Amino acid sequence: MKIWHRQLGKSISNITYHHLPALRWRNFRLFFGGQLLSMSGTFMTQQLTIPWLVYDLTQSPWLLGVAGFVQFLPTLLLIPFSGILSDRWSRRDLLIVVQILGISVSLALTILTFTNWITFPILLVLSAFNGLLKGLDMPVRHTIVTETVDDRADWGNAIALNSVMLSSSLVVGPAMGGILIATLGVKYCFLYDTLSYIPAIFTLLAMRLPARQMQPLTGISDTLEKLREGFEYVWKFQPIRVILLMLALHGFVGMSHVALMPVFAAKILNGNATTMANLSTSAPIGSLFACLYLSVRRGIVGLERLIVVAQVLIGMSLIFFSLSRQVWLSIIILVFVGCFSILNITSSNMIIQTLVTEDKRGRVMSFYALAMVGTMPFGNLLAGTLADNFGATNALIVCGSLIILGAFWFSAQLPAVSRWIAR
Repeated sequence: MKIWHRQLGKSISNITYHHLPALRWRNFRLFFGGQLLSMSGTFMTQQLTIPWLVYDLTQSPWLLGVAGFVQFLPTLLLIPFSGILSDRWSRRDLLIVVQILGISVSLALTILTFTNWITFPILLVLSAFNGLLKGLDMPVRHTIVTETVDDRADWGNAIALNSVMLSSSLVVGPAMGGILIATLGVKYCFLYDTLSYIPAIFTLLAMRLPARQMQPLTGISDTLEKLREGFEYVWKFQPIRVILLMLALHGFVGMSHVALMPVFAAKILNGNATTMANLSTSAPIGSLFACLYLSVRRGIVGLERLIVVAQVLIGMSLIFFSLSRQVWLSIIILVFVGCFSILNITSSNMIIQTLVTEDKRGRVMSFYALAMVGTMPFGNLLAGTLADNFGATNALIVCGSLIILGAFWFSAQLPAVSRWIAR
């Protein structure tokens, strides 16, 4: 009987490693497991708890947009320098520092909400600190993924599974947050986020990554020179340049529904915190489906065409969501928004990480992160301003239309991008 169980377990492992080869590697399993729990707390806080608390304190769509702007603006400023650090320093050590600083901010939010000392200005300040940490975290998180697997052939699967982890966290975090807000209150969301950092820190400490040749930065001039080198590389490498421009457009207007979610949940759909949680969870569920597809896909050929299709469908879905007045229909539409968004983002990631040279990986991925989320502060501000002056429905119609126009522009660049990928 024991032999049969051993054989069954070995067969299951072989099947798993055949379809999900990145899980063969101990470092990737540690990274995947530890970050899954930590990111669920992070997304619970960023996607649900802070926006809901801001709107509860202010009842203003415009201030909701301002809060989103304040949260992501530091990310915009720090991301380029984070890419330089990830090329020059230990990426694991950088992530450990981020986790320790993150638990400090989350603990402060926990104490302030439990003591009822939280105010809108304080929330803005702590949101700005979260933005700084996100700016340091994102390029390092993307570049370390390829470092956790020893076989380059498994990189694509590792990148896709990393997206699965992020999407799963986006599902679990807001869903748990909605339950906690409805039953125990906002303060317990911050408490969960604080505790979720602990396993992430221990799993990062347990990782044993191969040594990389790293040269310390010698000063400000050296830092600026490395930043210039990275920018020139991105600008002259046509496939990476056009993909990053499309990601920038997606971050600017394709994520506008996230900033306006409390308005749709409370005012347009006449809901509450549970409605907000259901809407916030819907897009990540769609993201999970997309990630599962990409995790079993081999190679990057054809992903550039998938990006065009996904962009058009994102724009159409945002327009349909803006016109919906039924909660169930809005949830279904957001599932599609999440699916198409992650197809766009992860396909772009897989293409860029395959084409980029290793010595510039950190800097290029910092521009990737900058394009993806660095434009979001301005998108949040635009969405909040449009919603305040013309209504949330019209704001999303404008944003969805811009995404579709951008997809038509990208389709004209496809022949050149496809030639680079074919090489």
